[in-house]
Amino acid sequence: MPRVLGIDIGGTKLALALGGPDGRLEARMRRPMEPTGEARLDLARIVEDARRLVAEAGLVLEEVDVVGVSAPGPLDPARGLVLGPPNLPGWERAAVAETLETALGRPVFLENDANAAALAEWRFGAGAGLSNLVYLTMSTGVGGGIILGGRLYRGVASSAGEVGHAPVEVPGEPCACGLSGCLEAYVGGAAWTRRLRSKAPDSSRMLELAGGRGAITPVHAIAAAREADAFALAEMVRFNEYLARAIVSLAFTLAPQAVILGTIACAAGEELCLAPVRDLVRARTWPVFADDLRIVGAALGERTADYAGICAGLEALQSGA
Repeated sequence: MPRVLGIDIGGTKLALALGGPDGRLEARMRRPMEPTGEARLDLARIVEDARRLVAEAGLVLEEVDVVGVSAPGPLDPARGLVLGPPNLPGWERAAVAETLETALGRPVFLENDANAAALAEWRFGAGAGLSNLVYLTMSTGVGGGIILGGRLYRGVASSAGEVGHAPVEVPGEPCACGLSGCLEAYVGGAAWTRRLRSKAPDSSRMLELAGGRGAITPVHAIAAAREADAFALAEMVRFNEYLARAIVSLAFTLAPQAVILGTIACAAGEELCLAPVRDLVRARTWPVFADDLRIVGAALGERTADYAGICAGLEALQSGA
């Protein structure tokens, strides 16, 4: 059974784990990312973390078959480059795979974090046992990963899965990507936060829960909706409407067995989000899609960071890379 060292690099946190295809973790660690502004220095510290974790597991690096790295885009997986994600200053064209391979002496494979999360949910989470699914990250922005025929689908330039930038309204709200009407402009955490802070009436329970208008986040909208706050409930209806529009397009285009929804949708839960979205999708698709399509929350939660890098490595092994 192959052993994989998984590394999940984020703008604010770093997670490392040792595991394999059975899902058992031999060791794991997390720490704040604390980027220095120089990729070289950040990667040197990650190398130290990796060596320490392997040693604490009672192993040597030669017993690790492959290193899988999950990192935010944009990136070039084929060349192992991270191309300058906004939350990692100094990581323009950072040669992540080459740097880690040289330091650790093991083959290293780099994967987009949304793809890696999709692989994790497929192998060990809500998509286990399925062959075709779409996973949507739903936190600050909206990303996606697609599994088709039991394999990760990357598309041209590894750009498949950018569901967050498919239009759900024309003309629509401006999106951070430069386009308008994108799904992310309606259900992404950053965009929704801006809307909530500007639109919430002074009488909304959200202001009290957040401690002030400037502190409102989607967490407070969900909590206020659970208390039957009228504005928050209307915002959930809006959120669900736009999310359903995107899922309908995915259903007709890919006919997946499941669409798995991440952070915000999971936090909103069955009553406020998942069940209403299922109803909307069912009303707008053919029975052949609606009857066989599962729309569910992600199952791994905080464990996604442990499995994302591991699954990137397992995918590379499976593909013979």
